Amino acid sequence: MPTDALSTRTRVGYGLGSVATGTFGTVPGLVLLPYLTDTLGIAAALAGLIVFLPKAWDVVLNPVAGRITDRTRDPRGPRRPWLLRAGLALAATFALIFAGPDLGSRAFDAVWVLVTFVACATAYAFFQVPYVAMPAEMTSSYDERTRLMTWRVAILALAIMVSGASAPAVRDAFEGRTGYRVMGLVVAALLVVGVVGAYLGTRHAPVGTVAAGTGSLRDQLRVVAAARDFRLLLTTFVVQALAVGAMLAGVAYVSRWVLVDRSAATLLFVCFVGPALLLTPAWSALGRRVGKRRGYVASSLVLVVAALLLATAGHVPVALVYAATALVGVGYAGIQVFPLAMLPDAVAVDAARTGENRAGVYTGVWTAGETLGLALGPAVYAALLTVGGYVSTDQPADWMTQTQPGSAVLAITLGFSVVPAVLVLLSLLPLRGYSLDATEVER
Repeated sequence: MPTDALSTRTRVGYGLGSVATGTFGTVPGLVLLPYLTDTLGIAAALAGLIVFLPKAWDVVLNPVAGRITDRTRDPRGPRRPWLLRAGLALAATFALIFAGPDLGSRAFDAVWVLVTFVACATAYAFFQVPYVAMPAEMTSSYDERTRLMTWRVAILALAIMVSGASAPAVRDAFEGRTGYRVMGLVVAALLVVGVVGAYLGTRHAPVGTVAAGTGSLRDQLRVVAAARDFRLLLTTFVVQALAVGAMLAGVAYVSRWVLVDRSAATLLFVCFVGPALLLTPAWSALGRRVGKRRGYVASSLVLVVAALLLATAGHVPVALVYAATALVGVGYAGIQVFPLAMLPDAVAVDAARTGENRAGVYTGVWTAGETLGLALGPAVYAALLTVGGYVSTDQPADWMTQTQPGSAVLAITLGFSVVPAVLVLLSLLPLRGYSLDATEVER
């Protein structure tokens, strides 16, 4: 395994892949549910199912993708070729989600979005799994992985801000479905930037030489499931992904029905991600001083407090809502830095112990869990809307004259604040048993 520190060029090159992962991880959760309920007129319960099913498919597919990339033989390394192949397919299929012909049939619209989103999720699996697997093979240094993840998360935060702020703005610049079609093309272009940047930027990155894992995929998954520290870390990360997914899904609804300002979605995103751009290095520095696990807990608690403050939205000045959202961004930066820096540690400990490379299987399971959490978030939020009696419409131009029952507005607010806060707090319970530190990883 390589031991030297990575060059800045390699760190930045690897981090550029987060333009793709951050964009795809953010934009569907932000705009797809409102697109289905408020533009196509699909009921909230069915819309939530359409958003969930493709991501559920990824849960099954990701470990398989990891196994395939583990066994890829290519002079460029086992992971890099997949970045380009799957990444370009990801961009093309994303644009197709919003490019369906307007035939006046809600059934056709629902099927079109479901099929194209499944294709898009499939491409994403074969990009994300090898991408996340690479750090464990690029360096064996405990601290170097934290530095590598600092670059990745900083670029991730920038990608989330750019894509999350621009997607609603581009959509709102046009009427109805046209706005979503143009937005789809713009976001596809961002995905291409991340894909090509990561592929070219990692061409000089070191590649580990640990032998691929033996046995069937089932055998490999059994070994991964038995890795206690990985299992505990994954549980925490998945539950937090669910919480983040619910908050992303709620942005458009909060801006429209609680803040009564359609353009507020863009400002909420800037407030959310701006602090992350500035404070990611600070969280990284804290992790080096107190340990990654303690830093992870601290950042999670910051997010919990901030999310609870958002429960006052609609009853306090809007400026305070934006301030609370910014505090959420502070915590969010940390809950991205630390688990992504801890994952390669768990993978490396397994490789050192067994002499076999299961990085693809580990990250396949990891990304499957993340995908499940991010998919369940909008599904849970859609379920809350259904319980609250949310009224869908296929006449988005009439949004200023529409009304929602008070129960729906309450569901919108709770799904954006209290529910995510409780989920993040509960996610810390399994993390108490996590034991990997620098001494354990590097011995």
